[in-house]
Amino acid sequence: MKAKILAALREAEGYVSGQELCERFGVSRTAVWKAINQLKKDGYEIEAVQNRGYRIVGAPDILSENELSSIRKTDWIGKKIYYYDETDSTNVRASRLAEEGAEHGTLVVADQQDAGKGRRGRGWSSLPGTGIFMTLILKPELNPSNASMLTLVAAMAVAKGITCCTGMEAKIKWPNDIVINGKKVVGILTEMSAQMDYVNHIVVGIGINVNNESFPEEIAQNATSLLLQSGKRVNRAGLIEAVWEEFEHYYDRFMAYQDLRDLRKEYDASLANKGQKVRVLDPKEPFEGVAQGITDRGELIVDTWEARKLVSSGEVSVRGIYGYV
Repeated sequence: MKAKILAALREAEGYVSGQELCERFGVSRTAVWKAINQLKKDGYEIEAVQNRGYRIVGAPDILSENELSSIRKTDWIGKKIYYYDETDSTNVRASRLAEEGAEHGTLVVADQQDAGKGRRGRGWSSLPGTGIFMTLILKPELNPSNASMLTLVAAMAVAKGITCCTGMEAKIKWPNDIVINGKKVVGILTEMSAQMDYVNHIVVGIGINVNNESFPEEIAQNATSLLLQSGKRVNRAGLIEAVWEEFEHYYDRFMAYQDLRDLRKEYDASLANKGQKVRVLDPKEPFEGVAQGITDRGELIVDTWEARKLVSSGEVSVRGIYGYV
């Protein structure tokens, strides 16, 4: 009920009468009054004027199922939202939910996580009220061999969402990081459960440094936040909604061919690596070259002095961006 009333107040250009809310949602005036008071306790500034009704005049930067549901404009993402004040890892939570039957498009969001997962098993903890930690459950009709490309699709959505919300240019460091002014602001981790030729589920985990004011010394040189880059605090719920609106758009285009042929040009335009010297940390034989963009399969095209190579796995460290000077 709180989410419905919150959405109604946000949609209105002015005041909404208590009677109108009663009739719209089929509840009593007492139920409306209780919901309004609960929203005030949550931190929402709601003005009540006799004979006119209620009007929302301010909203805090909070994450909750009510907040996310009230601003939701996506078609299929977030019809079901699981929100946690604190969790071990949204990817772990999402994987469990997917195994238990959670539907395609289910979204898991946490204000804080204490066992975050990164590439190659790296872990980290987070502070409450600063970042975005979320995972989307997908159950597509997709060949498992094509699933890794969804990481690049997610990267496009996050970069576009950040730009739309902040006006800052967010770049993609192939394959799964977002950087602003050469520093990492987002990490993306996609994990899959599959049979030989069938996807059980895919979870797309995204962590965004939003309102962090500082970072531990060991990562401060490479990490940043939207606050540190823009000097302004960013509403996290609004950014979450922006990211998933963009993701739905890019996802549909990806699924039309199950590759990146329709997204490749736009991806390359956002690629921080493009035209830059890179060092590919291939476990067999590291090499250097100049990144030229991606293939339809999401492989990084690297021109070396002797040949053109396609990189589909392993880490790429980039001159001028964290990890390679």
